Amino acid sequence: MTVGQNRPKRQKLSDLIVEDVKRWIVAERKQPGDRLPNEKELIELFGYSKSTVREALKALEVRGLISIRTGPGGGAFLQQVSVEHASEPLRNFLHFHHLDGHHIYQLRKALEPELAASVVGRLTEEQFERLQANVHVCKVEPQSEDELRAQREAELAFHTILAESCPNPVLSFMCRFLNDLLRDLVVYKRAMEHHHFGQANVDYHTLLLKAYRQEDAVEVRRLMAEHMVDAENHMHEMEAHIGAKHLLLPSGQR
Repeated sequence: MTVGQNRPKRQKLSDLIVEDVKRWIVAERKQPGDRLPNEKELIELFGYSKSTVREALKALEVRGLISIRTGPGGGAFLQQVSVEHASEPLRNFLHFHHLDGHHIYQLRKALEPELAASVVGRLTEEQFERLQANVHVCKVEPQSEDELRAQREAELAFHTILAESCPNPVLSFMCRFLNDLLRDLVVYKRAMEHHHFGQANVDYHTLLLKAYRQEDAVEVRRLMAEHMVDAENHMHEMEAHIGAKHLLLPSGQR
């Protein structure tokens, strides 16, 4: 065994600054839009060189925690990390793990009913209008592959609208992350061509809207749990169909 092989990797100085800034954000209860100390103040605060501080600021910007503005009144300002910014690295991590519908629905069946019930009584009229418009879009018979793909993505967007009102940010993020994973799976595997899947989604979403209007949390939870089981079954059928088509294709067209 090589000496030092199992030693923990030494952190870069700029990474230490990043961690200190993140702790400072939590300790001081800083909010998006708040300004970080300027470059000179950070140099004095941490005792590192200008280049190291600038490297740390760039790392914070890449991670989506700050935006850097130039000119008068410029500087480094805290910003809310978007769901997409947080989700993409995790999806990239899972990209080569050969996910299928079972992996996603194993979690989705547990989490979506919880999220659905948690937003009963929290939806605004504007969100109800968006949900109703979403259902209307998904009812229209698609005329092209692009329209079919747009409908599949819209069906997932219905759940994203619900997640916007979830009082638990962890639950909201996890459900939106799973929606993103499912969207990737649908697009990459071209699992879009099953009309019955789309009709089932429309039917469940219509019933859910009615239960939300009535603020019936028990019915919302029941419908969402049933919806997830049904959606998983459709997903398995689509994946089996796509797998069969793949086997029938000449090797050069796979």
